[in-house]
Amino acid sequence: MSQLRVQGNQFVTAEGRSMVFRGLNASDPDKLERSGHWDKSYFEEMKRWGATLVRFPVHPAAWRSRGAKQYLDLLDKGVAWAGDLGMYVIIDWHSIGNLKNEMYQSPNYETTRKESFEFWRTLSDHYKGNTTVAFFELFNEPTVMGGKLGTCSWTEWKTLMEETITIIRANGSTAIPLVAGFNWAYDLKEVAQNPINAEGIGYVSHPYPMKRPKPWEPQWTADWGFVAEKYPLILTEIGFCGADDRGAHVPVISDESYGDAITQYCATNGISYVVWVFDPQWAPMLFSDWNYTPTRQGRYFKKAMQAPPGKL
Repeated sequence: MSQLRVQGNQFVTAEGRSMVFRGLNASDPDKLERSGHWDKSYFEEMKRWGATLVRFPVHPAAWRSRGAKQYLDLLDKGVAWAGDLGMYVIIDWHSIGNLKNEMYQSPNYETTRKESFEFWRTLSDHYKGNTTVAFFELFNEPTVMGGKLGTCSWTEWKTLMEETITIIRANGSTAIPLVAGFNWAYDLKEVAQNPINAEGIGYVSHPYPMKRPKPWEPQWTADWGFVAEKYPLILTEIGFCGADDRGAHVPVISDESYGDAITQYCATNGISYVVWVFDPQWAPMLFSDWNYTPTRQGRYFKKAMQAPPGKL
């Protein structure tokens, strides 16, 4: 795999070719391994769907229970399978909440600042020189849940992220750090006035359909899309399901009009996206059984991802 780097607002290969990704979220490798599906056939199916990028969400609780060495063994297998098939990897520290206060949405997201820093120290040392592991997503979804988890200013969050980037780079990693905004990784407005003080990074948004009412596009531009004019941007979670579909919940309920809007917006603005989630239990799911039978959103995104660039 060619080493990726940041050039302006794009991800480029060592040869200078700009890359815009269409990817899929795995479920937690720990979950997949326990259910007998962390294997090469899973990655081969993602490749058939058109994925060029795979995101591995690592829950802090799973990292602790399995232990670093055993969890790294899992990740190593996934990284090797992805690389063999020509897909890049995002490793995501999959917590939801307020890292400053160490308060979280639910117990499986519980972590500490020290554990988070140690996770990235371990990962950056372990994967230095591995060009398949192209991205480190530093924290999945920052949120204070309307004050239920206390307060965290952008300046405080920015300091935590800059500290993490320092640790990653001091340990020799060339993976590109990805930084999420507030409101469950939706809102990047603060980047306009106070960007992360580090070169060679990307930003993340999770613009699920119910975060804003239609028409979406002007609000997307104001909330996070403007960032793509200056920095590389990856929507590391998008997706939808119908109100009556299994697993339907706020903020993912919508229909194909959302699929059309988000894929067109990404195509127009050179933004990469990763669809949530390639699993038949977690929602909104992309397939309904281990024969990989596509769900409603699965049918939509499989077709969209397989289409030639510029076509839907």
